[in-house]
Amino acid sequence: MSTSTLEQDRIWYTRCPVPTASGLAYHLGWLAEEYAAEGLEVGVLQDAEPEIAARHFDHRLVGLFREGGNVPALVAKSEGAPTRLIGLTWIDESQLIVVRPDAGITAPEHLAGRRVALPALAADRARSFPRAMALHGFAGALATAGLSTSDVTFVEVPTGSGDVGRGASGGGSLYGIEALAAGVVDAVYVKGAQAAEQAAAHGLVTGIDLDSFPDRRFRVNNGTPRPITVHERILAERPDLVARFLLQTLRAADWAADHLDRVREILARETRSGAAGVEAAYRDGFHRSLHPDLSDERLDLLTRQKDFLLVHGFLARDVDVRAWAAHEPLAEAAALLEGGR
Repeated sequence: MSTSTLEQDRIWYTRCPVPTASGLAYHLGWLAEEYAAEGLEVGVLQDAEPEIAARHFDHRLVGLFREGGNVPALVAKSEGAPTRLIGLTWIDESQLIVVRPDAGITAPEHLAGRRVALPALAADRARSFPRAMALHGFAGALATAGLSTSDVTFVEVPTGSGDVGRGASGGGSLYGIEALAAGVVDAVYVKGAQAAEQAAAHGLVTGIDLDSFPDRRFRVNNGTPRPITVHERILAERPDLVARFLLQTLRAADWAADHLDRVREILARETRSGAAGVEAAYRDGFHRSLHPDLSDERLDLLTRQKDFLLVHGFLARDVDVRAWAAHEPLAEAAALLEGGR
């Protein structure tokens, strides 16, 4: 294997601390086994030095496979990163509007006239994903009641960067939970197991459960849908390595459907949260829906997210989502799996 394609003969993998079939494949050792015959190691950006781990956000690392939030992936593409979209997942993961117990906010229409948290801009567009998430989360909730973001008062609150890599602190205060507990704002958007646990620890409660909205369009956000992307050079030069990554991802998604307890155990480590947080954040048979696809529905939903990010200044330029998608690797992976590979 030429180092011109894979730096130091290594596959790199990165994901966000959420349920992913590729993350399961990594934890089960299947990715390492898949590439061992090639003499390739599987490095994880979450364990790497900061200068390498930063590629989680700009995807300028040839041998990198990334399954993570769509805000950094779309930002990177809009800024010229040479990536291809090879899969999309949709996993509902506890998107909530949390409030103080005495707030009187139990439905989207109750947000009208209230102060809501808007995380501050970070060092760059990609790391500003907490701001994008909160803005779209509130926009989605308000839209279900025929309201818009002009019907609330946004209050900027401090936020973390969500950086990854060795020594990174993670996403402990991405959303403004402390500002809500202190009475600075009336409502905060949060996502995932760790944030839900932190909100509960501050005595906060769920005012609006965005996962309860039947129309997926109102639940589109950073993780819904979640893209799998690769550098276009590895896809062009070694499409077999890309298909084999997806093969192990599909295999892990099949495995997850019958191993909920093991999936939750792995998720607790991935999300840095306890069993209760995982059970609260990931519900309704999520472990049976980890398979990636590039269906028209998911591409349309990602396009909806892209349009929102573009309008609100998070993208440097427009992204043609359908042109970005490469369907062949996933089709090849499915064929390999069906053939017993």
